[in-house]
Amino acid sequence: MKKQELIHLHGLLSEVRAQMEAWEDDELEMSGYESMGVRPTSIHRSKTDHKAAVFEIANGITTAMEEAEADPVAPKAD
Repeated sequence: MKKQELIHLHGLLSEVRAQMEAWEDDELEMSGYESMGVRPTSIHRSKTDHKAAVFEIANGITTAMEEAEADPVAPKAD
């Protein structure tokens, strides 16, 4: 994946995070991501930095989704 694509993905994940926080009226646990100091607008940072940030924010989002899902939904076909 190219650096530009990683920055774009990073921005999209940041938007997902913001939307989830708006829905929950609470901030997600993102201490690992916050401590990195890499934002989608940090275009001067390296590709490796953005890749690590993408993994951290994705991990925070999926962890929050797992915690929010109390009862698993049974799969069914329409």
